Amino acid sequence: MVLFLLDLLSNIENSNHSTNMTEKNNSKKEGKVLRDLILGALVVIVIVGLPVMFLNLQAKRSGLTWSGVIHRILNRVGEKDKVSGIIGDNSSDQSISFLEKKPIGNSYIKPPLISNLAADDLDKDGNLDVIVCDARSNTVSWIRQSPEGIFNEIALDNTLIAPGHLQVKDFDGDGDKDIMVAVLGLLFPSNDKIGSVVILENDGTCNFKKHIIEEKIARVSDVRACDLDSDGDMDLAVAQFGYDDGETRWIENLGNWNFESHMLQYLSGPINVEPVDIDKDGDLDLITLVSQEWEEIYLYLNDGKANFEKKLIFGSSNEDFGSSGIYIADMDRDGDQDILYTNGDAFDYIPPQGRPWHGVQWLENKGNLTFEYHRLSNLIGAYNARPTDIDGDGDLDIFVVSAFNLWENPESQSFIWLENTGDMHFTTHNITNNPTHIITMELGDFNKDGLVDMVTGGMHAYPPYDRMSRIMLWMNNNKLLINN
Repeated sequence: MVLFLLDLLSNIENSNHSTNMTEKNNSKKEGKVLRDLILGALVVIVIVGLPVMFLNLQAKRSGLTWSGVIHRILNRVGEKDKVSGIIGDNSSDQSISFLEKKPIGNSYIKPPLISNLAADDLDKDGNLDVIVCDARSNTVSWIRQSPEGIFNEIALDNTLIAPGHLQVKDFDGDGDKDIMVAVLGLLFPSNDKIGSVVILENDGTCNFKKHIIEEKIARVSDVRACDLDSDGDMDLAVAQFGYDDGETRWIENLGNWNFESHMLQYLSGPINVEPVDIDKDGDLDLITLVSQEWEEIYLYLNDGKANFEKKLIFGSSNEDFGSSGIYIADMDRDGDQDILYTNGDAFDYIPPQGRPWHGVQWLENKGNLTFEYHRLSNLIGAYNARPTDIDGDGDLDIFVVSAFNLWENPESQSFIWLENTGDMHFTTHNITNNPTHIITMELGDFNKDGLVDMVTGGMHAYPPYDRMSRIMLWMNNNKLLINN
């Protein structure tokens, strides 16, 4: 009997042990299945979730739809060897003798840091003046031509830290010319909220009152006055380069110097914003150039009430393209507006010297909001380009300046003329290698002889300092037309 009970107890224990083992095994299997499910879910989250998060982030920053972001990633215009490759220039050995240079404005001791200038008759006396952004003295100044041929510089505001761009326009509709100023707050890239939008209001006698429209925002690189909401007064389109935190916005004029900002995009590196009725529907659209990590050009299509549809119209496959400026003009004279586009920025480098793929391009307006890319010329450090028919043959030539060429090489040019020889083919003519570091240029007839003259500004932020200029006037002596 005892043996039977012991045997029964043993069987029960064995049975319990077996049951426990089965439960443990089942528990382990269930745990493994759960771990596998969690791991699989994590893999799915990584594979699907991260791209979704990326698309959401890029869509929010750029203002594009998901499909627009995907198109932006997969369909950048051109490969590196096409968009940024070096092409052979059709160069001429002909020396340029039709431009005679003359320094104007204040003298200087330290290397000049002129960031922008405009050619305009500010006081409406019939003589063209020059209005200057000086990042060395933190000043917007007026180089007044009065009488003809005599230039004197007057400070209009010396409290603007690193003014980056200006526009002369009658903002308040009172019949005189005001000045819109994009204030960087610091010449070199920074994430600090130090930028501001300023209007210098003309009282009618060229005394100016400062209005701070926006302040403590990402560094402001461009501001343009334009009626974006079709209500009859001037609004402001603003590009903010920032550093990692750039923005694009428009500022609505509410009247009586009250304003409201509307954000358009959160990408870093906007350089220019150009108002233009690109679709010919009677309202102003915006075209912006975004540099830094993007190297892109955007179109903001206006419905007439400042509701904008965003469209990416150019994106370089070269992340080091160095976009430096755009200018809107009917380059091929076919009745629509094209984009003249330079790439030559080199502030990211130490020393800040240009790259061999820098140069000039033309985005041809093909209609239906599409643009075709054309490389026109190489120029290391190309920073500013302006079109004009300098030789009177009916087509547009192009003048280009360089801020970041290889200045130790005496053959490196700072100023060139691209002669349009017909059908948008160009021959390169070297104008000068002295002065160097030319970052800004504008055109105008300064002596009222019917010929196009030019004015340039030098930004000597790095050596060599042997061929410097601050403001240089280039007078057209008519020898080009006489010789032709």
